[in-house]
Amino acid sequence: MSIQRIQPGPRMSQAVVHGDTVYLAGQVAEGATVVEQSRAALQRVDELLASVGSDKSKLLSVTIYLADIADFADMNSVWDAWVDGANPPARATVEAKLATPDYFVEFAVTAAI
Repeated sequence: MSIQRIQPGPRMSQAVVHGDTVYLAGQVAEGATVVEQSRAALQRVDELLASVGSDKSKLLSVTIYLADIADFADMNSVWDAWVDGANPPARATVEAKLATPDYFVEFAVTAAI
């Protein structure tokens, strides 16, 4: 089976396709609040999935990293409006120190194609 790397860089690819599965790098975005960052990062997820012929109805698993678990409800308000309620993925949400203090949330996604 072939491996296709999407937007590869020297350190990582934004997505990797193997067979009928796409693995996205953790998606972050700029914004003043976790709500703004969640919306922008999930838009980026939509774009990456579309670039390989997938979409959020085909999500398999999502891990959400929050810099502060106190932002759980605010992040979920964005997630609940975005996720395909008829096809929700397996999901975990954890508190974690992210790459920079400017990031409040990061989404790591695996989806079918």
